[in-house]
Amino acid sequence: MAVNRFEPSSIKNKVKREEVSRKSKKGKRQEKLKKRLARAKVEANDPLAKKKRLAENIPRTLDNTREYDPSILTAAPAHPLDSSPDAGPSKQQPDPSQQPADESALDIACDPFASYFSSAFNSDPEVPPKVLVTTSFKASKLTYEFCEELVSVIPGAEFIRRKKGKGFEMGRVAAWAAGRSYGNMVVVNEDMKKPNAITLVHLPEGPSVYFKLSSIQLTSQISGHARPTTHFPELVLNNFVTRLGHTVGRMFQTLFPPMPEFQGRQVVTLHNQRDFLFFRRHRYAFRSTEKAALQEIGPRFTLKLRWMKKGLPAVQSLGHPSKPLELAPDEDEEGDETQQAEEENVSVDADIEGKADEAMGGIDSASGRKEGASEKMKVIPPTKDEYIWMWKPDLETTRRTFFL
Repeated sequence: MAVNRFEPSSIKNKVKREEVSRKSKKGKRQEKLKKRLARAKVEANDPLAKKKRLAENIPRTLDNTREYDPSILTAAPAHPLDSSPDAGPSKQQPDPSQQPADESALDIACDPFASYFSSAFNSDPEVPPKVLVTTSFKASKLTYEFCEELVSVIPGAEFIRRKKGKGFEMGRVAAWAAGRSYGNMVVVNEDMKKPNAITLVHLPEGPSVYFKLSSIQLTSQISGHARPTTHFPELVLNNFVTRLGHTVGRMFQTLFPPMPEFQGRQVVTLHNQRDFLFFRRHRYAFRSTEKAALQEIGPRFTLKLRWMKKGLPAVQSLGHPSKPLELAPDEDEEGDETQQAEEENVSVDADIEGKADEAMGGIDSASGRKEGASEKMKVIPPTKDEYIWMWKPDLETTRRTFFL
């Protein structure tokens, strides 16, 4: 390529300037193409050269340069450049902030899902965990369609319409479901007649997690989607590396059976990237011994963790009227009034529970269970929320601060 006498920016004629600039860019593209073809020819004969080049040329992203916080991170992420083959002894230094293996095992053994995982593998693998799927009050058509998609994804899910009124608060519905051997409850919230959030409650003792919901695409909106089957899917969890991330990942594990049915070739993926959880469902097919083809089934959506609470969702009033201001009574009168108040509270709880059973009693008949077949466990929701973690803008000190 001939060297230009002038830079394109110094040429005053617009037509000539654009022509010179276009020729210069074309020459640079041709030079880069020649280098790539020559490099590909060399790497075709020497596979080690390609591995060496890929190990050395790692771009810096927000994910691989995230800030390490020993209070929330299970293990400090090793810098990609430090693990290159040519990294010297000065770069490959042991990380003193990495969490010991025994401490990580202790965290898993003491988390709220330890009892579930200890008994999950001893139960019947053909019986999926029971999941109750419901909505907020006065849900719209789009929310019901999204709930149908969730029921098709989760093998043991069962959808129930939620009525409005006293006795149908989220905490009471969760206690009602826990007393009927449900393992989890999924509540889809909506705003402006569109689903915008998901509350996931682990039963019977919590925790409760709230996610913002966005970028929803139903199965019918995905071009060339596959048809789902009733086989138990495989579950893939990516990039859950912190203590909070492990808790969230294990909570999603409780939704699916521990033993997938591989003949269905269905896989559900939750990929965590910068604290956004991308949900996908695919079917895979082996085209050769080295590669597999993927066909998306749907739906697809994105979750963003906002808070995590201990126990079930709280019911502030629990249906009891507030007590009027009174003077301190005598001991005998105080004992009589206390007994009378307890009887009134029991009667109020019984009335509300009876209404809930009457409204939701269709579940037992729809699923073929009888009232006396299994003993119901009574669970009382708390009256006050206790947060384990809550997102705040002040927590994100930099763009490289992540929590999952």
